[in-house]
Amino acid sequence: MKNLRIVLGLVCIGLFTISCNNDDSNEGETLAPLVGKWSISKVGTTSGGTETLIDAPQNQAGCSKDYMELKIDNTVIEGNYDSTIDPCALFTDTGIYSRSHNDLTKVVDGVTTVQDIVNLTLHELKLKDASGNIEVYIR
Repeated sequence: MKNLRIVLGLVCIGLFTISCNNDDSNEGETLAPLVGKWSISKVGTTSGGTETLIDAPQNQAGCSKDYMELKIDNTVIEGNYDSTIDPCALFTDTGIYSRSHNDLTKVVDGVTTVQDIVNLTLHELKLKDASGNIEVYIR
């Protein structure tokens, strides 16, 4: 009976050791999907290590929020609501995007933008460019 307990104990320890695999091959990568429609929520800057965010001034009161839609085929649609001519008129620009590790590169109307992906969750996408400008998007 004592030998059976020892054998069962060793088997349990062996199974526990096998099931606890510490695989760091995805270290630094996120599992949240980048593809989807993201509405701009906040903008800001980083200065001296301090981050300052405000509500996105480009969002017009009474209109839907401006957005960026990243599609699975690597196209990007940027939507801008503007009430200059008609109330809440939607203007869109289309381009392409790519992701390399934690960098998001977009080319829209011939303008290339490279931003670091600071945070990516199921509900928030936070981007920062080389100048320290920050954009926070939500789904």
